[in-house]
Amino acid sequence: MQFDRRTTSPAAAGVVMALVFASLLMIGRSVGQQPPPDTSADAVPVIAARAERQDLPVYVRGIGTVEAWRSVQVRAQVTGYVQSINFREGQMVKQGDLLAMIDPRPYAAALAQAQAKKAGDAATLANDELNLRRDSTLARSDFASRQQVDNDTAQVRLFQANVQADDAAIATAQLNLDFCRITASIDGVIGFRLIDIGNLVQANASQPIVSLQQVTPIAVVFTLSQDQLPAVRTALAAGKPEVLAFTPDGSRPLASGTLVTPNNSIDAATGTISLKAIFPNDDRALWPGQFVDAHLRLRVDPSAVTVPLAAVQHGPDGLYVFVIGGDGRVAEQPVRVGYQDSRTAEITQGLSGGEQVVTDGQSRLQAGTHVTVRPAQAAG
Repeated sequence: MQFDRRTTSPAAAGVVMALVFASLLMIGRSVGQQPPPDTSADAVPVIAARAERQDLPVYVRGIGTVEAWRSVQVRAQVTGYVQSINFREGQMVKQGDLLAMIDPRPYAAALAQAQAKKAGDAATLANDELNLRRDSTLARSDFASRQQVDNDTAQVRLFQANVQADDAAIATAQLNLDFCRITASIDGVIGFRLIDIGNLVQANASQPIVSLQQVTPIAVVFTLSQDQLPAVRTALAAGKPEVLAFTPDGSRPLASGTLVTPNNSIDAATGTISLKAIFPNDDRALWPGQFVDAHLRLRVDPSAVTVPLAAVQHGPDGLYVFVIGGDGRVAEQPVRVGYQDSRTAEITQGLSGGEQVVTDGQSRLQAGTHVTVRPAQAAG
């Protein structure tokens, strides 16, 4: 629109200019009141966690096998027929409990025979001692020869030896009779019965009657690399290192015990060292022959900076984590990792604690990417 200054009055021109100025002011206000552009639609959703400072137990792991603390193969020590079986398979028994009975009659007869022989030899000895005393008295008056006294002395010594032999025979016969009662030599759990009533068993035969295993306490034998031996020896010097037994996949703890000792030699074929740990096992969580994942605690690193292991990324220049800044954008932070387990990494350089690091969603990130943190339960 054009205005002809020649035909428009000054008052009308003023009104027009006022209207133009008001329109421009309204447009400026409208532009100024618009909200900033929404960039949340471009933010990458991630899961994050804080780098924490905490006392971090340092463990080494090895595959282990549970072994009975003591194991006994129960065998007969005398020959005879099995008269009774006095246990149930799987039963817990105490030391001295009767397990089986072998027919004792032959051994009772042998004991009576040995006792009778001793009685006869003791009577003969008493008579020979009486003769020796009498002949010794007569020899002092020259009514008996010195030869007779010597003969009496030899006879007394002979039957003294016979009586001693009889005592040994009686002890042997009594021991064999006692061996007819087969008892538990340790506390433990009974295995499967291998001999039935009525069978003839031989003394010290290769076939045992039953096996007996002590399971409280119980042992775990596991292996570690020979490179770990110096750290193990240091831990032993400081006390009794804790050993945790987990299921073979490491998902569930079973029992807690202490390290007893490493073996006295390294396996040259594998470069590993075997170690034995003892567990109270009062709840019978461990059983002989069971495989476990053994975790040996070597030390505790005080006030260590830790992050979830999932936060640590591998790059061409080494390890790094994505740190979320105050503006919601991520930066690649190079780090050094000390100890790590299946869930946690100890950061020895690069973080000081308190930083927010990305633990899931890193595949879509690069330095400067804007992110939004979502709850961990929303993962997947």
